[in-house]
Amino acid sequence: MPTINTIIKELKNIPVDKLEDIYSMIHSFRTDVKNTGAKTQDILSYAGAFEDMSKSDYDDFLEQTKQTRDQLFDRQINL
Repeated sequence: MPTINTIIKELKNIPVDKLEDIYSMIHSFRTDVKNTGAKTQDILSYAGAFEDMSKSDYDDFLEQTKQTRDQLFDRQINL
């Protein structure tokens, strides 16, 4: 198993233009940091998805979504 010193020696040989990629990769392995970058981008890709929908259509959509959710999670589970 490599030591931290072995890894640091290897990092010194990485081309400067690759350091940002390496930093991102190392940062993603940390256990105390949430990896939200990709998730944030995924969520933001939906921004404005309903802006061309009329208020009544949007209200109907919300009501249908609520009914579906209620039906999906209103079941008895027997173990």
